[in-house]
Amino acid sequence: MLDPFYLIVDSAAWLARLLPCGVKLAQLRVKDRSGAPLLAEILAAKALCARHGAQLVVNDYWEEAIGAGCDFVHLGQSDLDHADFAAIRRAGLRLGVSTHDEAELARALETAPDYIALGPIYPTILKKMPFAPQGLLRLGEWKKRIGAVPLVGIGGITLERAQGVLAAGADSAAVVTDITLNPDPETRARDWAAATRGFCSGPAA
Repeated sequence: MLDPFYLIVDSAAWLARLLPCGVKLAQLRVKDRSGAPLLAEILAAKALCARHGAQLVVNDYWEEAIGAGCDFVHLGQSDLDHADFAAIRRAGLRLGVSTHDEAELARALETAPDYIALGPIYPTILKKMPFAPQGLLRLGEWKKRIGAVPLVGIGGITLERAQGVLAAGADSAAVVTDITLNPDPETRARDWAAATRGFCSGPAA
């Protein structure tokens, strides 16, 4: 099972601040880093998550995730072109995959993912998206399609929208800027943990 509160941050420093606030599922989405600095960031994030009993998901860098001994990686559609799925499975890495439309969902399901992410649910300021907002109805449709595979809603999700996302069919609601751009990120993270806890049906993945 996935924890219903899925935090996405771009550094281990953010994890050090926010993991004590009730975060049990976190993605490290590092950009513009490679080699030893990248591996060091992943190892630092892994150690922090282990200390706080949280699940770490490494975005994109599946080879580094294997090298660091991590157990979860998230791949976007473009990353699927270059991923070695045999190596990923041999290493025991669990896999999350981003989707935005029907064709991408079909492609994602071919990888036998451990979860599927659908987005953007709402307009997002994080990055320019070529896809229109999916909305809550699409979440429900996606969940019916994928059945037991956990579904993550992502994109423009605020604390005020999180419970609606989970009630619509998502197993987990992903959040970035609603916490990291908040004047008090720690309090906002605690509020997220409290608001989503009622949707927990098991331990974090």
